[in-house]
Amino acid sequence: MFRLEQIGIEQVQVLKDISIETFTDTFAEANDPTHMKEYINNHYTLEQLTKELSHPHSEFHFIFQDSVIAGYLKINRDTAQTEHTHINSLEIERIYIRTPFKRMGLGKLLIQKASERAHAMHLDSIWLGVWEENLQALQFYNKMGFKQAGSHSFFLGSDKQTDLILKKILT
Repeated sequence: MFRLEQIGIEQVQVLKDISIETFTDTFAEANDPTHMKEYINNHYTLEQLTKELSHPHSEFHFIFQDSVIAGYLKINRDTAQTEHTHINSLEIERIYIRTPFKRMGLGKLLIQKASERAHAMHLDSIWLGVWEENLQALQFYNKMGFKQAGSHSFFLGSDKQTDLILKKILT
Protein backbone atom coordinates (compact mmCIF):
# COMPACT_ATOMS: atom_id res chain seq x y z
CA MET A 1 0.00 0.00 0.00
CA PHE A 2 1.43 3.35 -1.05
CA ARG A 3 0.57 6.75 0.35
CA LEU A 4 1.79 10.32 -0.03
CA GLU A 5 2.36 12.77 2.79
CA GLN A 6 3.50 16.39 2.60
CA ILE A 7 6.85 16.89 4.32
CA GLY A 8 7.18 19.41 7.15
CA ILE A 9 10.18 21.21 8.62
CA GLU A 10 10.29 18.72 11.51
CA GLN A 11 11.24 16.01 8.98
CA VAL A 12 14.25 17.85 7.52
CA GLN A 13 16.83 15.36 8.87
CA VAL A 14 15.01 12.43 7.24
CA LEU A 15 14.73 14.45 4.02
CA LYS A 16 18.48 15.13 4.12
CA ASP A 17 19.33 11.46 4.68
CA ILE A 18 17.08 10.26 1.83
CA SER A 19 18.34 13.01 -0.49
CA ILE A 20 21.96 12.00 0.01
CA GLU A 21 21.17 8.27 -0.23
CA THR A 22 19.17 8.52 -3.45
CA PHE A 23 21.41 11.09 -5.13
CA THR A 24 24.49 9.00 -4.37
CA ASP A 25 22.87 5.73 -5.47
CA THR A 26 21.76 7.30 -8.75
CA PHE A 27 24.79 9.37 -9.76
CA ALA A 28 27.95 8.27 -7.90
CA GLU A 29 28.95 5.53 -10.31
CA ALA A 30 28.98 7.87 -13.32
CA ASN A 31 30.58 10.91 -11.68
CA ASP A 32 33.80 12.01 -10.01
CA PRO A 33 33.66 11.53 -6.20
CA THR A 34 35.03 15.05 -5.64
CA HIS A 35 32.22 16.62 -7.67
CA MET A 36 29.64 14.43 -5.91
CA LYS A 37 30.91 15.43 -2.47
CA GLU A 38 30.97 19.12 -3.40
CA TYR A 39 27.39 18.98 -4.70
CA ILE A 40 26.05 17.12 -1.67
CA ASN A 41 27.86 19.45 0.75
CA ASN A 42 26.24 22.47 -0.94
CA HIS A 43 22.73 21.19 -1.69
CA TYR A 44 21.81 18.66 0.97
CA THR A 45 22.62 20.45 4.21
CA LEU A 46 20.04 20.93 6.93
CA GLU A 47 20.20 24.68 6.34
CA GLN A 48 19.63 24.42 2.58
CA LEU A 49 16.82 21.89 2.87
CA THR A 50 15.14 23.91 5.64
CA LYS A 51 15.25 26.95 3.34
CA GLU A 52 13.68 24.92 0.51
CA LEU A 53 11.01 23.45 2.80
CA SER A 54 10.16 26.96 4.01
CA HIS A 55 9.71 28.45 0.54
CA PRO A 56 6.01 29.24 0.06
CA HIS A 57 6.07 28.08 -3.58
CA SER A 58 7.73 24.69 -3.02
CA GLU A 59 6.19 21.44 -1.84
CA PHE A 60 7.82 18.19 -0.76
CA HIS A 61 5.91 14.91 -0.51
CA PHE A 62 7.20 11.63 0.91
CA ILE A 63 5.90 8.47 -0.70
CA PHE A 64 5.55 5.53 1.66
CA GLN A 65 5.25 1.83 1.09
CA ASP A 66 3.35 0.77 4.18
CA SER A 67 5.24 2.65 6.92
CA VAL A 68 8.60 2.92 5.10
CA ILE A 69 9.61 6.06 3.22
CA ALA A 70 10.31 4.95 -0.34
CA GLY A 71 11.25 8.37 -1.76
CA TYR A 72 9.99 11.87 -2.33
CA LEU A 73 8.79 14.50 -4.75
CA LYS A 74 9.77 18.17 -4.81
CA ILE A 75 7.69 20.57 -6.91
CA ASN A 76 8.10 24.31 -7.48
CA ARG A 77 5.94 27.07 -8.87
CA ASP A 78 6.42 30.79 -9.47
CA THR A 79 9.58 32.14 -7.81
CA ALA A 80 10.70 28.75 -6.49
CA GLN A 81 11.34 27.38 -9.99
CA THR A 82 14.97 26.83 -10.91
CA GLU A 83 14.28 28.55 -14.24
CA HIS A 84 11.92 31.47 -14.62
CA THR A 85 11.09 30.98 -18.30
CA HIS A 86 8.30 28.46 -17.84
CA ILE A 87 5.16 30.56 -17.56
CA ASN A 88 2.02 28.99 -16.10
CA SER A 89 3.94 25.80 -15.39
CA LEU A 90 4.93 23.64 -12.42
CA GLU A 91 8.49 22.35 -12.06
CA ILE A 92 9.25 18.86 -10.84
CA GLU A 93 12.66 19.49 -9.32
CA ARG A 94 13.16 16.06 -7.75
CA ILE A 95 11.69 12.61 -7.99
CA TYR A 96 13.97 10.61 -5.72
CA ILE A 97 13.18 6.94 -5.21
CA ARG A 98 15.24 4.76 -2.87
CA THR A 99 16.87 1.81 -4.63
CA PRO A 100 14.81 -1.01 -3.03
CA PHE A 101 11.62 0.72 -4.24
CA LYS A 102 12.57 1.38 -7.86
CA ARG A 103 10.51 -0.19 -10.66
CA MET A 104 7.38 -0.38 -8.49
CA GLY A 105 5.44 2.41 -10.21
CA LEU A 106 6.28 5.07 -7.64
CA GLY A 107 7.68 7.53 -10.17
CA LYS A 108 4.38 7.37 -12.04
CA LEU A 109 2.47 8.06 -8.81
CA LEU A 110 4.68 11.07 -8.08
CA ILE A 111 4.17 12.48 -11.57
CA GLN A 112 0.42 12.00 -11.09
CA LYS A 113 0.68 13.95 -7.82
CA ALA A 114 2.56 16.77 -9.57
CA SER A 115 -0.07 16.81 -12.33
CA GLU A 116 -2.87 16.97 -9.75
CA ARG A 117 -1.18 19.90 -7.99
CA ALA A 118 -0.64 21.69 -11.31
CA HIS A 119 -4.32 21.22 -12.23
CA ALA A 120 -5.37 22.52 -8.80
CA MET A 121 -3.25 25.63 -9.43
CA HIS A 122 -4.75 26.04 -12.95
CA LEU A 123 -1.37 25.59 -14.64
CA ASP A 124 -0.91 24.47 -18.24
CA SER A 125 2.13 22.22 -17.99
CA ILE A 126 4.74 20.52 -15.87
CA TRP A 127 8.45 20.49 -16.65
CA LEU A 128 11.70 19.09 -15.33
CA GLY A 129 15.41 18.86 -16.07
CA VAL A 130 17.10 15.48 -16.45
CA TRP A 131 20.76 14.69 -17.04
CA GLU A 132 21.29 13.82 -20.70
CA GLU A 133 23.20 10.69 -19.67
CA ASN A 134 20.45 9.37 -17.40
CA LEU A 135 18.96 7.19 -20.11
CA GLN A 136 16.60 5.26 -17.82
CA ALA A 137 15.05 8.50 -16.57
CA LEU A 138 14.77 9.90 -20.09
CA GLN A 139 13.00 6.76 -21.26
CA PHE A 140 10.63 6.88 -18.28
CA TYR A 141 9.72 10.56 -18.76
CA ASN A 142 9.17 10.03 -22.48
CA LYS A 143 6.81 7.17 -21.63
CA MET A 144 4.99 9.54 -19.23
CA GLY A 145 4.35 12.02 -22.06
CA PHE A 146 7.20 14.50 -21.59
CA LYS A 147 8.84 16.00 -24.68
CA GLN A 148 12.17 17.80 -24.93
CA ALA A 149 11.72 21.57 -24.80
CA GLY A 150 15.33 22.71 -24.44
CA SER A 151 18.41 22.21 -22.30
CA HIS A 152 20.45 23.98 -19.66
CA SER A 153 23.73 23.64 -17.82
CA PHE A 154 23.77 21.79 -14.53
CA PHE A 155 26.81 21.95 -12.28
CA LEU A 156 27.67 18.85 -10.29
CA GLY A 157 30.25 20.51 -8.09
CA SER A 158 32.44 22.24 -10.63
CA ASP A 159 31.63 19.74 -13.40
CA LYS A 160 29.44 21.36 -16.05
CA GLN A 161 26.85 18.89 -17.37
CA THR A 162 23.82 19.20 -19.62
CA ASP A 163 20.28 18.67 -18.43
CA LEU A 164 17.55 18.24 -21.00
CA ILE A 165 14.42 20.23 -20.25
CA LEU A 166 11.35 18.04 -20.65
CA LYS A 167 7.82 19.40 -20.64
CA LYS A 168 4.36 17.87 -20.53
CA ILE A 169 1.30 19.84 -21.57
CA LEU A 170 -1.65 19.14 -19.27
CA THR A 171 -5.13 18.61 -20.67
